[in-house]
Amino acid sequence: MLVCAAGGIALLIALLGPGVAARGTGELQMPGAGLTAALRTVLFTALALHLGELLAPQLIRPVRGRPRTLVRSWAVLASLAGAAAAAGQIVRLAVVGGLGLTETYGTREGGLLLVVANGLVLAAICAATERPDLALIPLAVVIGAEALRAHPEAYSPAVGAALTVVHLTAASLWCGGLLYVLRTMWHWRGSPVAARTLLGRYARLAAWLYAALATTGTVSTLRRLPLDVVFTSAYGRSLLAKLVLMAVVSALALAARRRMLQDHDPSVAHRLARHEQVVLGLVVVVSAILTAVPDPHRISPGG
Repeated sequence: MLVCAAGGIALLIALLGPGVAARGTGELQMPGAGLTAALRTVLFTALALHLGELLAPQLIRPVRGRPRTLVRSWAVLASLAGAAAAAGQIVRLAVVGGLGLTETYGTREGGLLLVVANGLVLAAICAATERPDLALIPLAVVIGAEALRAHPEAYSPAVGAALTVVHLTAASLWCGGLLYVLRTMWHWRGSPVAARTLLGRYARLAAWLYAALATTGTVSTLRRLPLDVVFTSAYGRSLLAKLVLMAVVSALALAARRRMLQDHDPSVAHRLARHEQVVLGLVVVVSAILTAVPDPHRISPGG
């Protein structure tokens, strides 16, 4: 029930976000921007959940004395939900453009969204087999297609796509991996040593993921956001909100690591990490909103 309520709040924020961010900027909001942001929130969440489930076992397996309790897999449902979200974006694109579905598939964005939808269906099928790790192949295709779809701009789209591949992969592994680790720690609450070891292993990996996110995020911002419209564009305002949320995430992650090093009882660090997960969820929503607002170069005098 709590997960459903949180999901509902996230989708509501995504639906209203583009309109709120664009208020007073004079920008023309893209038709169905709120729906696009909501669908992309589902898509990004699906990627995070599935990639997190592929990553976490690699962290769990070396933990000595770990309980044999396994958490239930969400990968199949997550990828199917992501495929449905991609299909929903194709339908929205067809309605807005007044095109048939076949014609929509022939457009650049429609074709890439079709690749995303099919890739996630294949990932769900792989997750349901005895070789769930094979889902890495279609998920990699999905990330590549999403990176290309997100960068149709005339100025160095290949650079933007490459940055997005790294950024989206790191973000998905961080967010999805943390959720799986937290779910596992809850099942291991009777074995605090194993739980603390698992959180420590995740924290070391998360430091590298954070470095990748910070680097690609900074470069992407410098190339995509003109400084003169930081406060007067929906993109700039959404990005500022994301930066604030990332600062909160960073503080919570550092606090959790400090408590983990100081205290053998992982309960406090676990609670801080849960708070980190909640804020990361908001980061996913704001990231989806960023993909649904206009390119800031359109209103920049130097754009």
